[in-house]
Amino acid sequence: MSWQGKVALVTGASSGIGVEVARRLAREGIRVALVARREDRLADVATRIRQSGGEALVVAADLTDEMERARVVEGVRSAYGPVDVLVNNAGFGWFGVLDEMAWPVARQMLRLNVEAVVHLMLLTLPDMVARQGGHIVNVGSVAGDIPVPGMALYSATKAFVDALTVAAYREWRGRPLHITVVKPGPVETEFFQVAAAKAGRAFTGRVNGVTPAQVAELIWHLLNRPRRHAYIAGWLRVAPWLEFFTGPLLDRAGRLMLARQMRRLGVTPRP
Repeated sequence: MSWQGKVALVTGASSGIGVEVARRLAREGIRVALVARREDRLADVATRIRQSGGEALVVAADLTDEMERARVVEGVRSAYGPVDVLVNNAGFGWFGVLDEMAWPVARQMLRLNVEAVVHLMLLTLPDMVARQGGHIVNVGSVAGDIPVPGMALYSATKAFVDALTVAAYREWRGRPLHITVVKPGPVETEFFQVAAAKAGRAFTGRVNGVTPAQVAELIWHLLNRPRRHAYIAGWLRVAPWLEFFTGPLLDRAGRLMLARQMRRLGVTPRP
């Protein structure tokens, strides 16, 4: 189908993957609604999109609040019309052992990584069903396949997103509605810095992974050739098999792996 003039809602659009997805879709003539908390950053992204000839709408919102989520979708509908593409990208991690995690942080993660994904899907789906078309892209993680020591709750939220996407994909099979989960490995964003900071740690390491632009290119490809899931980098498609065959080893070595990973990334212990 032609995406020219269609409407995309991209969450987490103030940095990293969200910025690059918004810019990539705008280059194809899609009107992009940029959603995140940091309005100044959204305004900068929107300016760059408009300077390149695209259309962008800034919608600053805290997606942990369900009233804000409803306001976002209604605001996009009023300005541009019904959402054709929903990219659920907003989310954050937390780095440390689970017993150190404070409940307010855990609750915030569940609201953003899980609740917001479900709620935005339910808010945008009626219009997609009525128009018999649309595509939802949920940004998951390879951590949903291989639960990562030190990121227990984050891994669980991404496993939820994976299961939700697969089940919905099977429900919609044969209908003109599409849903995809994109599962990156490490991405060169501020993700680890934020995850460490939220746990009261400093991050001084460097992440070697794919770029946000590569993830955005994959998402654009998936809009034109829909499928249930996609890994990036491609070799990560072996992740479910790695978990199946090496899970018992990970069970034994998890704490040692966590300590080594923290040293490698330069994550300092909590004071």
